[in-house]
Amino acid sequence: MKRNETFLLLAFIIGVGIIFPDISYAGLETSLMGIKSKLTGVILPLLSVIGIAIAGISFFTGNPNAKQHICYSIIGCMIGFGAQGIVDFISQTVR
Repeated sequence: MKRNETFLLLAFIIGVGIIFPDISYAGLETSLMGIKSKLTGVILPLLSVIGIAIAGISFFTGNPNAKQHICYSIIGCMIGFGAQGIVDFISQTVR
């Protein structure tokens, strides 16, 4: 069991290094801007598309909660694809 935990920890560290390579080469502010751009430009839209796919599978398999899944995935898509606009709006409002 210890070997599996070590492997998972190593995979996590490598995954973080691949997703966020800017952290080790830049200052704090540019690192945070890089993380923000990765989250709002790549990860959140990808999760939104995955949510739509899962809701579609739920609908086609006849799940009784399929309509609710589709509504939640549409709300998630609006947030996921609009994340950059939401962040920019909040940033302009605070300044």
